[in-house]
Formats: sequence, structure tokens, C-alpha cells
Amino acid sequence: MKFNYAFKWAFAAIILVASGCTKDEETAVVPSSGNADFTRYIALGNSLTAGFADNGLYLSGQLNSFPNILAQQMKLAGGGEFAQALFPANQANGSGYVRYGGLTPAGTPILIPVTTNLGIRGSATIPGFGNVTLYTKHTGPLNNYGVPGIKLRDIKLNVYGNVNGYFERLLAGNAGTNTTTYLDFVTTTPFTFFTNWLGNNDALGYATSGGVGDVLTPTADFTTMYTELINRLTATGAKGVVATVPDVSVIPFFNTVTISAILAGVNAARPVGIPAFTNIFIATSAGARAATAEDLVVLNFSTSSVGSTTTGPGAPFPYGLHPNNPIENRFILDRDEVATVRTAITSYNNTIKAVAASKDLAVFDANEYLNKFKGAGITVDGVTFTTAYISGKIFSLDGVHLTPMGNAVVANELINIINAKYNATLPKVELSNYTFLKFN
Repeated sequence: MKFNYAFKWAFAAIILVASGCTKDEETAVVPSSGNADFTRYIALGNSLTAGFADNGLYLSGQLNSFPNILAQQMKLAGGGEFAQALFPANQANGSGYVRYGGLTPAGTPILIPVTTNLGIRGSATIPGFGNVTLYTKHTGPLNNYGVPGIKLRDIKLNVYGNVNGYFERLLAGNAGTNTTTYLDFVTTTPFTFFTNWLGNNDALGYATSGGVGDVLTPTADFTTMYTELINRLTATGAKGVVATVPDVSVIPFFNTVTISAILAGVNAARPVGIPAFTNIFIATSAGARAATAEDLVVLNFSTSSVGSTTTGPGAPFPYGLHPNNPIENRFILDRDEVATVRTAITSYNNTIKAVAASKDLAVFDANEYLNKFKGAGITVDGVTFTTAYISGKIFSLDGVHLTPMGNAVVANELINIINAKYNATLPKVELSNYTFLKFN
């Protein structure tokens, strides 16, 4: 990925070690479960729940998943063991990921793909779907049911264990033979407490594809599926916490490469005597137009391609600098698409809160909480976090998923919510024990 213009000055200094003390150091907490029961805690969700980070699922990311951090605190109050589908040590790099390799002289982050010691066992061709990457199978107990890529609308599909390799690795059968749904799989073994953070991908897939490579889950379908999910999770009296869907437009994936930075970079590099460019042109469903600050550029857009006369379907017109060769829609979540996805997320979150209220469940309003980190950010236990790429500490190198420190922040907020709702006294974790930048 290239970010030549957008990152020129963004990372002149990066804080490598965060420090600070929690209130728990000042006032000892006697752990208790209150009126909750942590005997068997399970976590439902997608990549955020699984510990996916830095564009991959790998062992150290799994170990620093927020459910695992939370479960260790629950153990202090009578909670049981928390099993995850960990990649073995000799395959610790799992699906592969990217690590931080410093900055170029121009200030661009160097992201190095990690492709050794992977937990990939092969691939399978699924008729009507295509090739599916297969990962090392997990056997034995399981509490973390996070499946990267899963949407709420997928949880009742009996073919899903064949087309999502991350789910396939959790099932006994091989791709092409599975018929177990995610909903049935996670509820087969009795449990006493749960967290549920499903629903993010029902909006995220649409957004990260620039509104052209995926579709939003219809709000009526979301309501029907979410209601059925929570009914199933609470059928035997289990308590839990549900999380809302964050506003995808606040994550670094959409706020690092900006239209103004691209334009500034183009003008800085233009030959002497060439007049300054005043517009970047983008393609939208209504046709090409000049971009505005309300149009969001995806993180993996190659800014160095702007101005090229060999790039884009409208070449030889200069790419991105002429309405006849605009930046393709897949690289831009334009302002109308931003409004569309926000409307859907608002509806999803209204459903989540209403269904949770009907079952008297705790709610982690992730949408409201993560919005606090915009701009100057907020300070949590002595550490300042923002939504800035890399330097903000909370989001990993893919600009979407959490860092270990970001997972600890979320775990601590969940602890606050659990303690308040269920009269528990779970202690929080020390944030300075967690890192935020992947060097190896």
C-alpha cells in the first residue's frame, strides 16, 4: 500500500511506549460477579472479536483479543477457562499479516507482509462461490466464536461453513460437507454469559468497497435476524452485553488518505511552470465530479497513481485530475454513500438497543464510544487515544481493527458496563501492559 502524499508529515514522531496507572492501583477491588454468572463466558462476533489485526488473524492478535482480556478478569470472579481457536506456535502467523517497518524518507509508513509460519492447510473450490482458503483446524473446547468476515445475515446459512475458511476451521467437517449454521454452532454447548458484537460487517463491507463491491443488509432483515439471535442467546437465562455498530466513517481506513492531501501532493510534485491543480475528480453513481472533503478515500488507495496518463479507464487523460478519468468509485466512499451507510447504522443500532432493552441486557454503545476518539481524542487511564492512523494507538495497521492496547481499552469499557449493569466488581487491566504497533 502506498500513502505518499497523505502521510508525509503525519508520523514524524511515534510514541512507542504508553504509560499510566489505572484507578485499580489506587483502590483495591475485591472481584465478584454480582448477579451475573461467568462460569462459561462465550463471545460472538466477527474479526473484532476473533482478535484479527494488522490485516490478518495470527496468534499474538488472538491472545490479545478483547474477549480473552475480559475473560481473564472474569476468572478472578469465578469465571471458567476461556478457550480460543489459537494457531499453534509453529504456525503463529496464521493467515499472514503486515508489520510496521518504519518510514520512508518522505514519511510514508512501510508495511511489510509476513508470509512465513502460516496456518494455511490449502484451499477448496466451492461450486458457485469459488476458491476458499483453508486454515489449520481447531479441535477441542471453544469460547471465542469470533469469525472474521461474518455478517449478522450469515448466521443461519447452512452453507456458511463451506465458504468462510475462518468458520470452516472451527467445524469438524471439511469445506463442501458442512451444514451447521453459526447460530446453532455457538449455542450447542450451554453458557452462562455472553458478549455479542455481530452486525459490523453488515455495513463495513459496503463501506470499504466504496459502496460498489457489497450491499448493506436491509434494515428489516437485520431486525428479524437480531431479534432471533438474542432470543436464542437468552433462552436459558444467560446474561450478557451487546455492542452497537460503530460509524465506519470515523476509522483510520477512511480518514488517513484525504482529498486535500492528495491534491497537495500532486501540486508539490508538479513540474515548474505547470499551473496548480484545483480539483481531484472522482466517479460516483451520478457521474464524475470534483471531490470534496466529505468524500472519503480508502486507506489502500495508491496516491502515487494520481496524474498518471496510463492509469484508470479514462487514460490517457491524467488519472484523478480530469473528469474523463476520475478515481474509481471503489476507492471512494462518496458523501452520498457516507449518508447511506450512516442511516443504515443508525437503524441497526436502534434495533440492537431495543432488543437489548426487551431482554434487560447491558449495552456497549461502541458507536458512541469510538466517536469520542475523533480529533484530539480522549485520555483513558493516563493514555491519550485518537482515531489517527498508527499514532492514535487504538487501531492497528489495517486501519479497521484494534491494536492490543485498543482491545484492552474496549475490555475495560466492557468491564465498566458489566460492573454497572450486573453489580459486579471486575478489576480493569493496566493499559501500559499492551502494545499498539506491530514490529515483527
